Amino acid sequence: MDKTIYQNYVSILKEELLPAMGCTEPIAVAYAAALARDTLGALPDRVEISVSGNILKNVKGVIVPNTGGMKGVNAAAAAGIVAGDAKRKLEVISSVTPADRPRITEYMQNTRFTLSQTHSGCIFDIALRVYAGLSYSFVRIAGHHTNVVHLEKDGNVIIDCTVDNDDCTVCANRKTLTVRGIAEFADCVDISDVEEVISRQIEYNSAIAAEGLKNDYGARIGKTILSAFGCGVHNLAKATAAAGSDARMNGCSLPVVIVSGSGNQGMTTSLPVIVYAKELKAPREKLIRALVVSNLITIHLKTGIGRLSAYCGAVSAGCGAGAGICYLHGGGLNEISDTVTNALAIDSGLICDGAKSSCAAKIATAVESGLMGFEMARNKCNFCGGDGILEDGVENTIDNVCDLARVGMRQTDEEIIKLMIKNQKNA
Repeated sequence: MDKTIYQNYVSILKEELLPAMGCTEPIAVAYAAALARDTLGALPDRVEISVSGNILKNVKGVIVPNTGGMKGVNAAAAAGIVAGDAKRKLEVISSVTPADRPRITEYMQNTRFTLSQTHSGCIFDIALRVYAGLSYSFVRIAGHHTNVVHLEKDGNVIIDCTVDNDDCTVCANRKTLTVRGIAEFADCVDISDVEEVISRQIEYNSAIAAEGLKNDYGARIGKTILSAFGCGVHNLAKATAAAGSDARMNGCSLPVVIVSGSGNQGMTTSLPVIVYAKELKAPREKLIRALVVSNLITIHLKTGIGRLSAYCGAVSAGCGAGAGICYLHGGGLNEISDTVTNALAIDSGLICDGAKSSCAAKIATAVESGLMGFEMARNKCNFCGGDGILEDGVENTIDNVCDLARVGMRQTDEEIIKLMIKNQKNA
């Protein structure tokens, strides 16, 4: 494999497979708030927050970990201000203690918070201005979860960068990803180049899934699948991924390893592959290579869609999981391509209406599509180019799906946000 592309793929995995605690959008708000407090050098007595509609969508319905069950943008900001450690970025509130929780509640009750929606045109946009008397600090994060594009205190600019909606602030070039390149890379990668990040993904995501299956979180989708449909490997793969989301969407403080900026996608793309590897008694090296496939397929699909969209990210991750499971069974480029194409044909209309308990059920649906796509591929029963949005060649189909999600569903995204804001006002 070309050495430059090889190293780029390694860098992509290292940039994407990051630890995070809690749903990443409220955690990004908490990170911005902790950074604003540190820059101000005091506990703010007034907080002004402006976020894009997609941030409102993904923060509204999810519990912020370590807050005692609180939800929403203001709760995330309060947690970051009162007890956050900005140096830990997406684990900013991981060190919050039980003693901190009443302080967060008290701070919210006694501090003036102002929340508004920004119409900057940037899909991922978080801006906080905090005050202590006449002094203020201002933080803006845009493009992706930890991308600080502006930081200032009392008019003194510390950081000022250009916002790029295409998330080009990362170093590795995602546009080099192809299904062919991913299959080749998985076969030839030196395990030592990826073992650290993949092993952490296995450890973290398996732990939160076990927590979700053990205890009653949210709508208990993972538990419901197993009790209703049995514990065979097919159902266990869906239930394990769903259970991780059950826990994560409903306040569990265990970390996950994210993919494409999302913990739900990180769990969806990895946990079914881990379950199947155990069932097949696959060697650990084979599991790592299969997870290289599932992660990179997910990232490849998400690159053309963007971090946030009306298109449910679990769909891409379910395709990735199906591709990884295909690899575990000995599938090569053709079988992986057919798996991805089949899965995309099944559930590419699944919408994202924010982070919440029902994400676990959507994850189960996406994993089912990935598994169906794989079973079709290994039985040579594939969907063909010309079927709906499918084209001959997996890359052409991926391009079509990305156009559908990024361009075609833009108005859908706006309508979803309007409905959610209206429902919140009527609640």
